[in-house]
Parts: sequence; C-alpha cells; structure tokens
Amino acid sequence: MRQVFDGGPAVTQALETGPTLGIVNPTGARDRFALARVEPAPDLADLVDWHWVITWDLPPGVTFTQAVVPHPVGQVVAEDVGFLAYAMPAVAVDRRTLSGSGGVVGTKLRPGGYRALLGLTHPGERGAVGPATILGPTASLACEQALAQASAGQPDAAVRTVTPLLRAAAERTRTARSAAALTALREAFAVIADAVPGTSVTALADRVGSTPRSLQRLFADWVGVSPKWVLQRHRVHLAAELLGRDPELDLAGLAAAVGYYDQAHFTGDFVRAVGVPPGEYARTCRGGARQRA
Repeated sequence: MRQVFDGGPAVTQALETGPTLGIVNPTGARDRFALARVEPAPDLADLVDWHWVITWDLPPGVTFTQAVVPHPVGQVVAEDVGFLAYAMPAVAVDRRTLSGSGGVVGTKLRPGGYRALLGLTHPGERGAVGPATILGPTASLACEQALAQASAGQPDAAVRTVTPLLRAAAERTRTARSAAALTALREAFAVIADAVPGTSVTALADRVGSTPRSLQRLFADWVGVSPKWVLQRHRVHLAAELLGRDPELDLAGLAAAVGYYDQAHFTGDFVRAVGVPPGEYARTCRGGARQRA
C-alpha cells in the first residue's frame, strides 16, 4: 500500500536527518562512493556553504554514473588536474562517471559566492569551468596534498589543507558591496529553505524586507537565476529527497506537500529538473533500496 503523505513535520524531518538534496537516488549512490561533508571555517562562512569530500574504489571494469540536480551556486574543486572553479551548471542534471579509485575535495560556495570569491562583475557564465587561478601559485601542491588526505580517509585534514587558499583569495577579493550582497542572499535563501511550500516571490520579498523587483535584481546580478527559479528548484529538490527516503510516498500528496496545486505541474517541473517523472524516479530509488537490503 502506498503511503499517504500530508507534508508538515515529514518535510522538516527529512531536512533535519541529514539531507542529500540534489543527489539523484542517494540510496544507490551510497554503495558506490563515500561522501563526507565538512563545515567551513567561521571566517569563510559568508562565502562557503560546506566542503564535501568524495572517495570511491570500484572494481576493475566497473563504472558508476551519478546524477546531481545542481544548486544555483558555484564550486571550487580539487581534482587530479588541479583546482577547478565551476560556475552554476547550465544543465538541468549534472552527470559524473566514476571508475577505478580516486577522490575529490569540493567547496560548495554560497549563492553569490562564485562572483565574490573570483572577484567578478557578473555571476559567471552558466556551465563555465576553468582553473581556479585565484587560489595562487601554491595551489598545485596543496591540491595534491588534499587529494592524498581524502584518499587516506581524512576529509577534515583535506579541508584544512584547502582552507588557507580560500582564505587568502577571499581577503584579496572581498568588498563592502560583495559582503552586503552575500548577507542579503544568505537571508533570502534561509527564508526559502524554511518557507511554507508554494511561497511566492512577493511573499519572499516581504519576509526579507525587500521588493520583488529589488530581489529579482539581486538574484540576477549575483546568482544568475531568478528568485522564482530558486523557489521552484527547492521544491523539486525536496520532493526528490523525500522520494529517495521513501519511494512508496503517494505522489499526489507529495506534490501538494511541496507546494504544487496539481500533479501535472509537479511532474513537469520534476522531469525538467531530474530528467525522469517522479514515478520512475521512485521506482529507481526502490530498486536501489532493495539491492542494499
């Protein structure tokens, strides 16, 4: 029997028990790679949301492709080729294929953090990827050290290696304007995370003491997408999170719980963001859960 879902406390509980928001089929992913999240240093918390360290060790000849529904933020990632700066992805679903063994050390920036850290005059071209030259001449050695620490099962040490580079870059690029923009964006995104599903841009602007026009301008200048886009993406992230935890959820009830007035609009948004309808996504998650059992 499918569970009838009425939202409310279940939405809050999903977030309080360690969300995997954005990772498609997190149950299946747990068997393929290890993910550790590390809080940023307090003096970088205005720019950095969290650090993430992924390691994997797959049998010979085996590959695994992980899909992620991106957040509207940039990333700085230590990889085999060095530190790369990733602007907000242009694709609806970002896919990475893993093989052999390895690791990466990533820094998820806060909304607006990509522009602020790189010292840009725009939010960055969506999908842009390039060397993180802002980290300076010692970055290559630090990258090798951080990856070695990640592979050795020391995510905290890996983050400590990366942190001084980020701190030095931030000291060079921080301005009063970027600080004000990051503060305003952090407040807006906190409201989005806690808002009643279905919250409008007007209601969001009221909550943060702004106007819809000013809020739209802030998001366009520093994030690269609109507040409406972010509200919609958050609903889909939450729906995918809840389905990943319980693939038996009633889809009509889930749609209403995350703020949709009808299931058709929910399904359309879900397909555009995740790539498959919610029913198919639930079946995939159900299959992953059975394999783990």
